[in-house]
Amino acid sequence: MRDKRKVRVDFRKNREKTTRLGNLARQVGQVGENDSPNDHVDELAISERVSGKGRLSRRRTIITTEGSNADGSNLVRDIDVTKCVTGRVLSSAGLTTIVRAADGRRFECTVRRVLRTMSRDQRNVVVPGDEVLFQPTNIAEGVIERVNPRRGVLSRGSQNREHIIVANIDQVGIVVSAGEPGLKPHLIDRFLVSVAKGSVAGIICINKVDLVDSAELQTLSGIYGQIGCEVVLVSAHTGVGLERLRAILRNRQTVFAGQSGVGKSSLLNAIDKGLVIRTGEVSDWSKKGKHTTRNAVLHELPFGGWVVDTPGIRQMELWDVIPAELEAYFVEFRPFVRYCKFPDCSHLHESACGVQAAVMRSLISSIRYESYRRLVLADNAEPHPYDD
Repeated sequence: MRDKRKVRVDFRKNREKTTRLGNLARQVGQVGENDSPNDHVDELAISERVSGKGRLSRRRTIITTEGSNADGSNLVRDIDVTKCVTGRVLSSAGLTTIVRAADGRRFECTVRRVLRTMSRDQRNVVVPGDEVLFQPTNIAEGVIERVNPRRGVLSRGSQNREHIIVANIDQVGIVVSAGEPGLKPHLIDRFLVSVAKGSVAGIICINKVDLVDSAELQTLSGIYGQIGCEVVLVSAHTGVGLERLRAILRNRQTVFAGQSGVGKSSLLNAIDKGLVIRTGEVSDWSKKGKHTTRNAVLHELPFGGWVVDTPGIRQMELWDVIPAELEAYFVEFRPFVRYCKFPDCSHLHESACGVQAAVMRSLISSIRYESYRRLVLADNAEPHPYDD
């Protein structure tokens, strides 16, 4: 029998009176010479609360089942599973979520409001890749009753909350372009930190290699190959590298992520001719990508596996990563940290720093070290634009 537990959660009311707009005491004090303040109390607008408790003024009790944490995080709502169907979220936009059932049927679902109450610390209630239990209301519609615990996520920070882009994935294809727009190693490194934080593998996919001499990419490929990252050089236009990329995607759950204009959608169209994903071009005057994919969408591949096409990410704020932790995500630093004089060395300005010495001797890539330095010095509470 499942271990059930009652948990108190904040209840967001969708209908409430507006809080008072002004200082009521001051309004009462604005009286004439011969008037008493009590004469004007009844004239105040009775529709405004005098002692409002704010928007989260109530709490409610829900029944959770195994998998929920005692602190109320990662809540798993207890439901009657005999009335539900298991499915996977293909896309979610606004109040509409498209769910694919195990038998291939697709349902347009809404989300039970209690789930939005429970998901109080996250921006997204459901995301592409989520496994959900939903109750069909007719042949093509339903209501999502529960979101099963997630594994392998790609997320970023957004307005002091976690924005989970996709869930239940095995690997992230970090798509960059050799040209138009130009390649940005710092963006690759920021993605690699997010990928490691989400407990998934990272694949660096350099697209548009037909625009440059491939020899120019060998140094960069070697840098990431030495730290254990798989690097794929491809061209959606000429077909170079597509077979290798198909082999990497086969029978895996993958998300393509990167800037606008790097060719994520074009790559998917080239990999699977059955997909007809809208693509765009790079702006002639700004040399930046234009948004064409508006929402993350999960696609099934004919040769096995799933892939998610995501909108271009121009701001990749790290979530739940503090500067002191960044050292752990740069694996090439590990052999040299022991030679640092100070146990809390930041590897930026201290004397007798093993990491800085390794950079000077070219044992650590100066490109990667510069990314580390920028990440540590950056204010993680602010967005980080990459289209400057």
